[in-house]
Amino acid sequence: QVQLAESGGGLVQAGGSLRLSCAASGIIFRFYTVVWYRQVPGKQRELVATITRAGTTNYADSVRGRFTISRDNGKNTVYLEMNSLKFEDTALYYCSAQGSPTYRGQGTQVTVSA
Repeated sequence: QVQLAESGGGLVQAGGSLRLSCAASGIIFRFYTVVWYRQVPGKQRELVATITRAGTTNYADSVRGRFTISRDNGKNTVYLEMNSLKFEDTALYYCSAQGSPTYRGQGTQVTVSA
C-alpha cells in the first residue's frame, strides 16, 4: 500500500521558518517527480515547488527565494524548507508523487501569524 505522510507543519510567526517532510512508503520515491501543493479553503490549489527525478527544481513565483525543495533518496523523503514565512503562506500543504497513478498525502497545516 502506497502512503505519503507529510509532517512538520504548525503555527509560526511571520518571518519564521518551518521544514516540511514528505515520507513515502510503498513506492521508490526517486523514480517520481514530487510536487508540493498548498490549499486554502475556497481558493484554487497552488503548486508551490517541484523536484524531478534528476533533482531539477522549480518554484512558484510567490515562494521563490524563500522556499527550498530537496530530496533524500536514501530516506525516501522529500523536504520543503520554508523561510521568511508570510501570513499568506498559511495553507494546508501536501505532497504528490507524479506518475501513473499519481499519489498524494493528507497534508500538514501551516499557519503563519501576522
